[in-house]
Amino acid sequence: MSIVLCRVDDRLIHGQVVIGWGRQLDLQRVVLVDDVVAGNSWEQDLYRMAVPDGLRVQFATVDDAIAALPEWHADPTKTAILTGNVHTMAQLHHAHAGAMHRINLGGVHHQPGRHERLPYLYLTDDELATLREMAEEGAKVTAQDVPTAPAVSLGSIR
Repeated sequence: MSIVLCRVDDRLIHGQVVIGWGRQLDLQRVVLVDDVVAGNSWEQDLYRMAVPDGLRVQFATVDDAIAALPEWHADPTKTAILTGNVHTMAQLHHAHAGAMHRINLGGVHHQPGRHERLPYLYLTDDELATLREMAEEGAKVTAQDVPTAPAVSLGSIR
């Protein structure tokens, strides 16, 4: 199994991901799953600038990611799958629960309707319910902004 990180973080590719998680997990590839970014070369170039040499970055639509998940899961390349929101992660999980069985919640910031659950995690009640559904289906869902911080189980997030 080479998908070593499935992370929801609305900043997508940034220092905590590529340096903190990348070094900790010895990442070789980051796949950013976002329909808008996958179709926008200018945004892709911006995200590529945040990626150090030696770390491959790939951009995929949700549909393309769903089709590629079995291949990424079987590939020995250590891969992080990043989504900017819970809904996209849920789509990937529902399509391939075996590949997307451990979900990490990173920085999900305040927006209207979201409530602070942790200092770096704001979720709507619907987003929290979606995460709980994934957990009931077998996903291990935890919140952890950086790899050196303790993971917070979904059960303790209110």
